[in-house]
Amino acid sequence: MIISVASGKGGTGKTLVATSLALTLSGTGKVQLLDCDVEEPNDQVFLKATITQSESVSIPVPRVDKSRCTYCGKCAEVCVYHAIAVVKQVVLVFAELCHGCGACGYLCPEGAISEEEREVGVVEVGGSGGVDFVQGRLNVGEAQAPPVVRKVKEHTSREGTAIIDVSPGTSCPVVTAVEGSDFCLLVTEPTPFGLNDLALAVELLRKLDIPCGVVLNRAGVGDRQVEEYCSRERIPVLMSIPLNTQIAVLYSRGIPLVEGMPEWRQSFLKLFGKIREAVFARSR
Repeated sequence: MIISVASGKGGTGKTLVATSLALTLSGTGKVQLLDCDVEEPNDQVFLKATITQSESVSIPVPRVDKSRCTYCGKCAEVCVYHAIAVVKQVVLVFAELCHGCGACGYLCPEGAISEEEREVGVVEVGGSGGVDFVQGRLNVGEAQAPPVVRKVKEHTSREGTAIIDVSPGTSCPVVTAVEGSDFCLLVTEPTPFGLNDLALAVELLRKLDIPCGVVLNRAGVGDRQVEEYCSRERIPVLMSIPLNTQIAVLYSRGIPLVEGMPEWRQSFLKLFGKIREAVFARSR
């Protein structure tokens, strides 16, 4: 089963939930934790995994053979990302904008465009505490996170449970990360911002036809608008985590919740049970 952990906004507690769930399940069978928040991966801060393998992530970008180019401009016309431009007798390639689709080379009438690989990030594989760990890291300054996310997800196993820690928001990296999930946990907080971004995330998941449930973090502050929204939309609130100084201190020290406060393991086991029931009910 593949469980993604996402949120409409940052800072809601995705990492706390993802790492705690992975560590709780580590004694029950094969468990993977895949950190697909490649722009700012931080599961490793809590898991402290031993990295045993590293691989580069590259995308193909155009290389122009000036001896064959007639500067017709067809390559620039076909590029919807504006990664290539023809100005007088010069072809400009903006590699940072290129998505590696290959359309420019395919449609070049002179066959003047080939491709070369450009590194955009790295994927690291390891493990800790019975959890198989994979994380992606986008190179500083790069704009294209999805290729690194896809490379991380290539390591996803259908045996046991795979937990995917997703980047915040509802943009392309989030879509790439949650696609193929059996269930998505949406971590939010009881604030107007939390409600607004939760609604956006729910809309995205409904378009992708992925069932979801909510984990309400920092419960007890703010108001009840998130819970009222979930009730109206028939979205189950599967767990509530209170605003608690001890939890905050553990988090600030890089200590997983279920290790610093072992009594929470039972709560995360119950959370997993609810997810499993929802997934099985949907498959009937």
